[in-house]
Amino acid sequence: MTAAGIARLAGVGRAAVSNWRRRHPDFPRPVGGTETSPSFALAEVEEWLRDQGKLAEVPLRERVWQQVAGHPAGAVTALVHTGCALALVQDRPTEWLRLAALSDAKCAELLPRSIELVLFGRFGPAPWAVPSLTARDLAPSVPLLRAAAELAAESGVRKTYEFLIGRHLDANPRQYTLTPAGPAALMAALLGRPRTVLDPASGTAALLCALDAPDGERPTALYAQDADPDLAALGALRLALHTEARATEVRAAAGDSLRADAYRQLTVDAVVSHPPFNERNWGHDELAYDPRWEYGFPARTESELAWVQHALARLREGGTAVLLMPPAAASRRSGRRIRADLLRRGALRAVVALPAGAAPPYGVPLHLWVLRRPAPGARPAADLLVVDTADLSAAGRDKLDWAAVHTAVLDTWQTFDREGAVEERPGVCRSVPVVELLDDDVDLAPARHLPPPAAGGGVAELASVRERLADTLRLTAELNPQPGTAEEAASPVHWPVTTVGELARAGALMLRTGGGASGPDGVPVLTEQDVLAGVPASGAGTQPEGADGDDAVLTEAGDVVVPLLGGGAVARVVDGTGAGAVLGRNLHLLRPDPAAVDPWFLAGFLRGTANNRRASSYASTAARLDVRRLQVPRLPLAEQQRYGERFRTLAAFEDALRIAGRLGEQLVQGLYDGLADGTVRAE
Repeated sequence: MTAAGIARLAGVGRAAVSNWRRRHPDFPRPVGGTETSPSFALAEVEEWLRDQGKLAEVPLRERVWQQVAGHPAGAVTALVHTGCALALVQDRPTEWLRLAALSDAKCAELLPRSIELVLFGRFGPAPWAVPSLTARDLAPSVPLLRAAAELAAESGVRKTYEFLIGRHLDANPRQYTLTPAGPAALMAALLGRPRTVLDPASGTAALLCALDAPDGERPTALYAQDADPDLAALGALRLALHTEARATEVRAAAGDSLRADAYRQLTVDAVVSHPPFNERNWGHDELAYDPRWEYGFPARTESELAWVQHALARLREGGTAVLLMPPAAASRRSGRRIRADLLRRGALRAVVALPAGAAPPYGVPLHLWVLRRPAPGARPAADLLVVDTADLSAAGRDKLDWAAVHTAVLDTWQTFDREGAVEERPGVCRSVPVVELLDDDVDLAPARHLPPPAAGGGVAELASVRERLADTLRLTAELNPQPGTAEEAASPVHWPVTTVGELARAGALMLRTGGGASGPDGVPVLTEQDVLAGVPASGAGTQPEGADGDDAVLTEAGDVVVPLLGGGAVARVVDGTGAGAVLGRNLHLLRPDPAAVDPWFLAGFLRGTANNRRASSYASTAARLDVRRLQVPRLPLAEQQRYGERFRTLAAFEDALRIAGRLGEQLVQGLYDGLADGTVRAE
């Protein structure tokens, strides 16, 4: 386990673990890793923490995860073994109990045969995406499998595996290209209710798992394939544990779908996929005469159009495909002939521009392409649906309103699919005649074919913004604080002081650190940017299935939140409307005892410039605040409340200035846009 894992076990920050290593000669020695990122033996760490009184009991799910992370063969192998064992627990619980009662060596000896029978029942005849296992392979994993089965008895098999695989993916964000839950659910909904579905670039099977809606009609067969053998195995097991064995047939294969398609004779109701982007080595040379290129042979730089045609080739007549695509695929000149043929023959039905931050790469507004395999002799569709959801996003992936995106896209597509056209909405959606698109570029980017929305929401909206700005400016004038008299400034007060750390040890306040844990879906996350900007919590709660949310810190009215980075100078008091949000990364939460410390008094003194300088340390690019070293005067509660009321008024003035700035920017930009497009007269 790493230093971060030790910190999680003990409920402290990583800096505390570093201090323990320096101060305690009996701290466990590293058993692996590197000099800058060492790893330690879980058993030795647990023993040391218990001896020091820093660990009462390791939560079971944390123990299981640490066993996965510290597996001698690596976390992926551990997750494959765990998934196989959980499938056995789910399908043949009596047999698992019989094996679990044996010694580790005997259990490892008999497990392979039992697992083989379960995999056959789940995936049919071999070969499977899941590798064959031997007793020698499973021997180091038996303690992990016992612990995972124990966790499954508490949380359920499906939630247990979702928790473990989710933790692994979160710990290795650069190793995998994931499809977040928001776009996955939208893509699944766009397919309707297909009975058979294929994902030819399935990864960890997030898209196919999104199809298994508990309140809807479930597919009868799911097919997955991925070029990465590790991802193929993890996705296969995840999919098997996610579905009901008797209700849904599951097939999974490892291999490149373009070069070595495992389902050449298959036709399905639907294809859903998040294919790899910008692949030059996708098989251009060896696949020149492949029958799948019904709409044209893709250029070497157009791997995405190869995936589009692969999806269409696997669809039955009238079947639907939804692919997540880079925006360049809609406009690159090298792909214009294929795009034109897709339009002429009615195979491409809709292009939806998602907000930036929807999926990796997060800085690019990706597209969804909705395709339908045309029936021979059928009349091609006359229009293409284009939808742009850019206005439904704020800055950053944590601020996307996925409920609004989902509703806007799905309602528009269903209307278009049913009636062949939609009512035009400037800047949002339009039915574009195909003949209008068949020019030299065949550019399908939605924004290029949508009339612009009214500037700033229209003249009426701009007038409303101006009125609100005037009201806010009047409020700032009323709140404009008096700094005091010259006599008061000449005689500063020197109080006895204490520190935040001393107040925490005395029980006058509780200090918590945001670790990035997410609460349940729909619970907002208070981010560092929210605190700095003075706006409500805007991050999205995306707790992995199987996590119980115990790690999440929820804000309460009267809490004081301080950013960890940036040198201080910001401290925000949570009011009633901001309570209940999850505390995000790089934030400290101070929860004062109202009988001992006034929150506004505390926040005000924490913002002192000299105070922050004393409590900050400096790295090469940022200042880091040690909130425990911040000083607060020792004053009676009544005196604290007097100062607190002044600080509260000052914060209200600051908020009014911030709102006035935003309204002013909105009004100015709206007038620029209105004058430029003619909706505002130059009079």
